Amino acid sequence: MVQQRQSNVHVLVLPYPAQGHINPLVQFAKRLASKGVKATVVTTHYTVNSITAPNISVEPISDGFDEAGFAQTNNNVDLFLTSFRINGSRTLSQLVEKYQQTTTPVTCIVYDSFFPWVLVVAKQRGIFGAAFFTNSAAVCNIFCRIHHGLIHLPVNMEDLPLVVPGIPPLNSRDLPTFVRFPQSYPAYLAMKLSQFSNLSKADWKFINTFEAIESEVVVKGLTEVFPATLIGPMVPSAYLDGRIKGDKGYGASLWKPLSEECSKWLEAKEPKSVVYMSFGSMVSLTAEQMEEVAWGLKESGVSFLWVLRESEQSKLPNGYRDLVKDKGLIVTWCNQLELLAHQATGCFVTHCGWNSTLETLSLGVPVVCLPQWTDQLPDAKYLEEIWKVGVWPKEDEKGVVRKQEFVKSLKIVMEGERSQEIRNNAAKWKKLAKEAVDEGGNSDKHINDFVTYLMNADQNGKLSTY
Repeated sequence: MVQQRQSNVHVLVLPYPAQGHINPLVQFAKRLASKGVKATVVTTHYTVNSITAPNISVEPISDGFDEAGFAQTNNNVDLFLTSFRINGSRTLSQLVEKYQQTTTPVTCIVYDSFFPWVLVVAKQRGIFGAAFFTNSAAVCNIFCRIHHGLIHLPVNMEDLPLVVPGIPPLNSRDLPTFVRFPQSYPAYLAMKLSQFSNLSKADWKFINTFEAIESEVVVKGLTEVFPATLIGPMVPSAYLDGRIKGDKGYGASLWKPLSEECSKWLEAKEPKSVVYMSFGSMVSLTAEQMEEVAWGLKESGVSFLWVLRESEQSKLPNGYRDLVKDKGLIVTWCNQLELLAHQATGCFVTHCGWNSTLETLSLGVPVVCLPQWTDQLPDAKYLEEIWKVGVWPKEDEKGVVRKQEFVKSLKIVMEGERSQEIRNNAAKWKKLAKEAVDEGGNSDKHINDFVTYLMNADQNGKLSTY
């Protein structure tokens, strides 16, 4: 364990300003702070007030849209990223300069891999730069190989399955949407590939995953393209090793939780009897898919807690709340970690975003997978086929999971013959996730090595050059 000694090491941590990126990077900042490092989270003016974490400083920089962030761009990804690169480079440099005049100058910037320009700023200032990937190692492996021309985007069905070293063969439904339909998402595909544009010059490449679940990906795949350091799962300490006092939440929320209402409702339920359903902060179901899922929940007869954003609630069937009020609670937001950790929760119906995937593995909760786009599809494949903690229902020719298929999947996870096997697997990954970040675990060792290197470099006055 790293000694809790005074040091002048100061790490800036800069996430992409979306909930799914802010959470793991803020959590990493907390891990660093617990090891004697001064950690400062750097985010946009629009999101700066949403981040509050003990022992962490928060500083704003500009993305060029200080009043409302990405919303000001009318969902123009290219415009947002270009503006953030121009304005962010300038204001991040100013922030680094400000700290250079203090007793805690910046030693290193850990930056979201979506922002390769941050590495340029770091090197111009003569400080270390570390890329942080918020996807799985498998997904990093796929996009890095595409970037380097080692594998190619499939043109038609004859090109499938896509074979990637270290990863099971990927058929059409397993592929990230940016790979399966590259012409439909050019800005997002470009952003995913740009992560690797200057990666070779980064001093560290962190991935929010852990060896027990992705060692084969790293050994047989990633080592050929870049040396990855696995430091996950970045889940609040209270749900894993408990070594960071009072660390029960990420400390960053763009929404107000309704945990009290959720908690009271759950307390009245039997252990492992409740289906918890949430599709994260960005995913939207089609009206047709929403209707199939809604009626499936009712027909299954299970108790369910459904977190459904306000903007999505108009898609519910007319009168649905009244029809299910004896079995279901529908709310706009809840503390997901508390829900997954609650003894009443028996299944998580999830969109399979990587943070939700790590949370369900870390808390040992079985899943029904309803991935919608991007990297959620390969995550679902791993949850069902590799880690064997749940079921991924089959879609019809329109890409919709029908009510009957959804009900069948719920019953498999909650009460079928495979239910106990699924629960046993979930319990196994929960144990291994805790071991990874606990004292002596692989992820903990990797973070300690990083901190020790920075402390030694600080003492020797030795920093990297571009």
